[in-house]
Amino acid sequence: MNVWMYLALGYLAVIAAGSILLILPFASTERTAYIDALFTSVSATCVTGLTPVVTGTHWTLFGKIVLLCLIQLGGLGFMTFISLLLIAVRRNLGQYERRAVMQSVGGTYSEVRALVRRIVVGTLCFELLGAGVLSIRFIGDFGAAKGIWYAVFHAVSAFCNAGFDIMGGAAVAEASLMHYATDPLVSLTICALIIVGGVGFCVWGDVLNCRFNPKKFQFYTKVIIGVNTALLFVSTMLFLLFERNNPSYAGYSFGEKMLSAFFNATTARTAGFSTTDPSTLSSSGSMLTIMLMFIGGSSGSTAGGIKVGTITVIIMGMIAVFRSSDDIVLGKRRIDKKLLGRALAIFAAYLFMILTATVIICAVEPDPAGGDVFRRALFEAVSAIGTVGLSMNFTPTLGVVSKIVLMLLMYAGRVGVFTLAYAFSRKRDTAQIRRPVDMFYIG
Repeated sequence: MNVWMYLALGYLAVIAAGSILLILPFASTERTAYIDALFTSVSATCVTGLTPVVTGTHWTLFGKIVLLCLIQLGGLGFMTFISLLLIAVRRNLGQYERRAVMQSVGGTYSEVRALVRRIVVGTLCFELLGAGVLSIRFIGDFGAAKGIWYAVFHAVSAFCNAGFDIMGGAAVAEASLMHYATDPLVSLTICALIIVGGVGFCVWGDVLNCRFNPKKFQFYTKVIIGVNTALLFVSTMLFLLFERNNPSYAGYSFGEKMLSAFFNATTARTAGFSTTDPSTLSSSGSMLTIMLMFIGGSSGSTAGGIKVGTITVIIMGMIAVFRSSDDIVLGKRRIDKKLLGRALAIFAAYLFMILTATVIICAVEPDPAGGDVFRRALFEAVSAIGTVGLSMNFTPTLGVVSKIVLMLLMYAGRVGVFTLAYAFSRKRDTAQIRRPVDMFYIG
């Protein structure tokens, strides 16, 4: 069994265990169908946030704790957790474990043990800090015990880019974090946790190593921080432009609209929280959200999507082709052309799976009088494979076939298309004789 199959099967094992725990009678306040327990387990383990039930009211405290554990395990990564257990029993990480961690979260071969410790310690520090800030507001709204529990749950969910919330049934009228749309303390704290969790473990590790000195950052760190900042700024301005007349913004001041637009730009990248109902977005706002969900966060992070690095390589490769250049240049560095082929393969694979899933969902789900199934199915499919979790309230109405399709998308999005390809493909000997090149037309 190769390292990639080990990763793929590891996530399946966690999902199966989670579904068994969630199907227990005392895990929910009412009877739960196994397909819904399995769907929720997949969504939590794959840090997505799509759910067929209302998390805040359907699950008991035990069920919510199970969800929190699945989210944390899914956010850290299966191999990070296994490596942590090996370190805890003072066993050295072998070559197999090191390769698995490198595939899961990134890093170099020699620093894997230190990287695992840093990931765990850093994750706990960020989550505790976020929970501490959120508790300032939640304790006042829900009391000490419930306020601290809400702060911890949402801090973990935000840092892991899961998007699960337990606000349903919390004496607020709106779902998710809509009640706090104009609250800078809650909104900005959630955004900060999402951003830090989404840039990748290696990036913030490099930032700490360089003591926040940008001149010493590695090339990859500079690119990821720069592209992420540009995406956040541009998408915030576009949301502000597209949704300025959104019904959800009624009565908002300019500053409150800016805060909501920034939250939309941040959460759409892969988090799944919402302060604006996605079903009320304009057509341009919905399309922008789909594009951001498709891109996602950074490699080796808690985020999903095709990743910022992938889209950066594709764009720079496209520019190089249009300029008839043999080199793909980014800043003062040259990018290996092999990366462009891998990036295009990821792009094509995600696009193919999204379109196929959308067609299947549209085929099996009834079309209402408004004819809105295509838009909602496409939105849900991109949200699933991007492990985002934003929904147009479509998931709870889906049938078994559509739920299975979304579960497969969430699993593929979290594990990764290359991991799945390498895990279940047979290794073949490379032919010594290369095939002849012939003419082929494109474009």
